Amino acid sequence: GNLRAMVWADLIRRTFEYLGYQVIFARNYTDVGHLVSDADEGEDKMEKAAKREKLTPRQIAQKYIDIFEKDTTLLNIKEPTYKPRATEYISEMIKMIDKLLKDNIAYPTDLAIYFDVTKFKDYTKLSRQKLNLQLPNAGKGKVADPQKKNFYDFALWFFKKGEHKNALQTWPSPWGEGFPGWHIECSVMAIKLLGETIDIHMGGVEHIPIHHTNEIAQSESYTSKKFVNYWLHNEHLLVDNKKMSKSEGNVLTLNDVIKKGFDPLDLRYFYLQAHYRSQQNFTYQALSASRQARLKLINKLKSWLANKIEPISKLTNSYAIKYQNQFIENISNDFNIPEALSLTWKMVDDQNIPEAQRYSLLINFDQILGLKLKEISLDIIPNEIIQLAEERQSARKLKNYQKADQLRKKIESLGYTIEDMVDGYKIKRK
Repeated sequence: GNLRAMVWADLIRRTFEYLGYQVIFARNYTDVGHLVSDADEGEDKMEKAAKREKLTPRQIAQKYIDIFEKDTTLLNIKEPTYKPRATEYISEMIKMIDKLLKDNIAYPTDLAIYFDVTKFKDYTKLSRQKLNLQLPNAGKGKVADPQKKNFYDFALWFFKKGEHKNALQTWPSPWGEGFPGWHIECSVMAIKLLGETIDIHMGGVEHIPIHHTNEIAQSESYTSKKFVNYWLHNEHLLVDNKKMSKSEGNVLTLNDVIKKGFDPLDLRYFYLQAHYRSQQNFTYQALSASRQARLKLINKLKSWLANKIEPISKLTNSYAIKYQNQFIENISNDFNIPEALSLTWKMVDDQNIPEAQRYSLLINFDQILGLKLKEISLDIIPNEIIQLAEERQSARKLKNYQKADQLRKKIESLGYTIEDMVDGYKIKRK
């Protein structure tokens, strides 16, 4: 689910660059103090993981950042301009909190420093919620600080007291030792790296009512300027039509997909097929279809390579030019990548366009799609072999091993070998 959001951030970034914009892109890492929910209650995720794995919070952060960055590389996600970590910006957070206190927008209690949301006009302008309809103590979390003025005020800084008296990550501050609340880090890093007003802020829809709402309040109170021009919120990825969660036992990683014999770019292709503001349902059947489609696209490209077709520098065919313009229109319309992908397939098969110009367009469109088509070398696996492999895969799932063996022998008789993975396969020429 997180990787779907990352791929879509990459697609949006690639769209702007394709259209000629200069993009400064920051992807921040929360390596301190993010609680279980967007609210201020709950157990600290970093500390929970540190205790579970018998590592320090810094080691935990590094471990999972390394795994995450390996995944983003495998999915061909471009490197961001900046990759800030919250722990590197503690002094800037203290500076922001200090100003909010001096401006009487924040206030201290014995346990924390809070932002007073009644001091910020139109606090719910992003979420459009009605705070007067929300009931204190009605949620799952517990209100840990009775000195809060309003139950929806949010923490800017926690002191090393009360529930957090044994906190593993703390820093000195003018008000006492402690650690920052989650929301403050994002505002500080955005303002420091991108400016007081940024063009685009991305994130999941779940962050609209609390996290992003709080970012706006504290940032605009600090700078007296509009914080974000455009908010782009991605919807959730489902697994077999269920929300991905540990309780459902359906949390998947990229490594799980790889172990089943899929290429990470099969997953990227899968993500291309649903708009970022729509939910998408992951199944291995859908991923298999994505693999087959990606391989067909590759084989089309390889057939042109086999015919010694070379890309051209300028489109001259009127049909090709229309496809180029339509592609730009698709990606410019709220990043309609699924429509752009559909258009790509129509273009690839359009006999009105010379092969060299279709080849050129496909490579051009892949600047957005990110399927590494420019790196494809000439080793064609015919569609017939792919189809036989998919039929064999279906037979194995149905435990029809006799048919599966027959299909394997047929594949081998045609000059290819098939290697079974946990729930997938790899095809190679003999």
